Amino acid sequence: MIDQLKPVLGKFACFAQNRLGFKHPPSIFLDHSKPNSEKVLGKTGYYDPGTMEIHVFATGRHPKDILRSIAHELVHHLQNI
Repeated sequence: MIDQLKPVLGKFACFAQNRLGFKHPPSIFLDHSKPNSEKVLGKTGYYDPGTMEIHVFATGRHPKDILRSIAHELVHHLQNI
């Protein structure tokens, strides 16, 4: 499923940048953690304002859910800049 996500992710990131209006896009990483994916309250993602990086946990998740988490973290990026 991650292979289905990759072509959409670039388009989505460009759309979000234009829509939200930030000049400097963050780096986006898809992290994989089986132990995290097995936890009901495991992390879905986080934004690091110091490095302007978005990390989203992708293991065992549907691509739409991953995009939703990226959108959420993009708002944190906008708040940071």
